[in-house]
Amino acid sequence: MYTGRRYFILVLLFIASMINYIDRAALSILAPYITTDLNVNKAELGLIFSSFGIGYAVFCFVGGWLADKYGPRRIFAGAMGLWSLFAGLTCAAFNFTSLFIIRVIFGAAEGPMGSVTNKTIVKWFPARERARAVGVSFSGNPMGGAVSAPIVAASALAFGWRMTFVGMMLIGFVWVVVWLIATKGSEAPKEEADARTVAETVGNDLPDEKLSYYLKQPIILFTALAFFAYSYILFFFMTWFPSYLLDARGLNMRDMSIANVLPWLLGFVGLISGGFISDYIYKLTNNLLFSRKVIIVVGLIIAAICITASALVLNLYGAIALMSVGMFAMYVTTSCYWAIVQDTVKGNNVGAVSGFIHFLANLAGVFAPMLTGFIVQGTGQYYSAFYLVGALAIGSAVLLMLGGKKQTIA
Repeated sequence: MYTGRRYFILVLLFIASMINYIDRAALSILAPYITTDLNVNKAELGLIFSSFGIGYAVFCFVGGWLADKYGPRRIFAGAMGLWSLFAGLTCAAFNFTSLFIIRVIFGAAEGPMGSVTNKTIVKWFPARERARAVGVSFSGNPMGGAVSAPIVAASALAFGWRMTFVGMMLIGFVWVVVWLIATKGSEAPKEEADARTVAETVGNDLPDEKLSYYLKQPIILFTALAFFAYSYILFFFMTWFPSYLLDARGLNMRDMSIANVLPWLLGFVGLISGGFISDYIYKLTNNLLFSRKVIIVVGLIIAAICITASALVLNLYGAIALMSVGMFAMYVTTSCYWAIVQDTVKGNNVGAVSGFIHFLANLAGVFAPMLTGFIVQGTGQYYSAFYLVGALAIGSAVLLMLGGKKQTIA
């Protein structure tokens, strides 16, 4: 399916997604060490987790606009280099304020990744392959989450939490060098001209409207809302589930790092399969929008039920199993948010619109960790935080199903 340089670029996008989530997840895994060294409480820890989302959400949109203007090659290299640098600088944090500032800049540097990846796929893959390409590239996210817990925990035990962040920085720098070499010369080489021609032909069927037109379309707005619920689940799990296992379930660092792997692995399977399922439904129905929406609606509802139930079961293994199924269902929907943008927006605005919905979605990165921190600090338990996750997911799924009408012609 993928040939020539397209295949290698897809592999690099997959690796970038892995690095992205290893860097993100490291802070929550190392939270017990960091809170002790820097003397921060649960509410302050929630604010530190949220600090990432502040910079990240803003630069989701900015990064997409920059990718439209300057191309994804340079923007991706700059973003990866900068976020790797500030991942490494986490080792220099000495109190709450310094760590908060470092994480804001770190999040801002990671912000462009989603929209720039989407822009790259639009340039290199025809429409019939894009959902699968998105699924493969972003499947590095849960795979990075899966390997992060054992790798980061082992590294911290061997070298300390500060040197662990330095190691992550060096890995990111190596990726930047390989990316610049692999993409040297052009955004899409001559041997891939056929794929680009198909992609451009599909894009020409869409109206050539201004950016503001697309940002007001119901399908874009309700997709962004559903993406917000998806991101809320993700940030809740990424930032607080390790602490939940340690505090509420009584696991130690070693057992927590093992228990944290299964939800990420099933998320990886879900993300890989989601694009293929959506493309298959499209072949059966010949309705692009329906094939994307049905995956999102069903996936979010299943995720909401399983994640809420995981807080109520008494058995630890049952809780982990339910959370794992919930993460699988959530990750099945991943490629469909991006695919809706690709299917309804003309190519010259794909980066900016992708950045817009990614910005709105990743405001959850500000609210989810912070609200969870205040809930846990104020109540001394996690139940209400799990209920909130479920309510948001179901509410947004229903709104997308009822209100996400397409205004443009695909």
